[in-house]
Amino acid sequence: VPGPVLALLLLLCPPPSPACPTACRCSPGEVDCSERGLREVPWSLSTNTSTLWLGYNFITVLGPRSFPRLPGLRLLSLVHNRLELIHSRALLGFGALQELDLSHNHLTVLTPETFLPLSSLATLNLGSNRLGELEPEVPGALPQLQALFLQDNPWVCSCSILPLWRWLSHNREKVREKSLLLCRAPEQLNKYPIMAFGDESFRQCQDILVSPEYYISFFIIGPFSFIASIFFCTFMGSLVVFYHSLRRESHCWRRPRICRVH
Repeated sequence: VPGPVLALLLLLCPPPSPACPTACRCSPGEVDCSERGLREVPWSLSTNTSTLWLGYNFITVLGPRSFPRLPGLRLLSLVHNRLELIHSRALLGFGALQELDLSHNHLTVLTPETFLPLSSLATLNLGSNRLGELEPEVPGALPQLQALFLQDNPWVCSCSILPLWRWLSHNREKVREKSLLLCRAPEQLNKYPIMAFGDESFRQCQDILVSPEYYISFFIIGPFSFIASIFFCTFMGSLVVFYHSLRRESHCWRRPRICRVH
């Protein structure tokens, strides 16, 4: 084929797009991998994917390399999986993501570092998980957050929930399904609405909750302090004994007959 004709053919025929993952259904910009029995995220995804449905599968962990590069992803749904852990670097590169659905999973702990890359996220659904508490820094890490779903979690309504309650109280317009934020423990507060608490409810709690770092430092410093006190007492006792020995020798030097008698 002559060179000019080949060049024209290349211009008229766009390069083939990446193949759709075998277990998924694809359309321009959208990949649907729902209800496929998946245990991990497919890697053969187009970088042009803007919507990714991964619901109703068996994914348990999102690690630092669970996702391929998806710079244009706007919506990610992992609803009804078995997620127990999300690595702090699992969502790196998702700066364009606007909606994230993690509802109906087995999540018990979430860290703020996980959500820091999501600078454009507007909707976060954490409903129907196993969250007993949540650091307020998690939603606080999302500057564009407009809708937060936390319903149907087993919230522990002790003093530890005070920071989250304060955040919820100051961001009521962002919290959806407020009436479904119910305490699970302690027993006397079972099914009590979290948003019904007032300042007087936490009167017995400290204004500043003791952080885990405090306990760690306490258990580290405590034994060292104990050992140091023993050395100090031993040192002071040695000084006292040495002092009395010097006095006795001085006394004996002055009155040798008495020392020989004793």
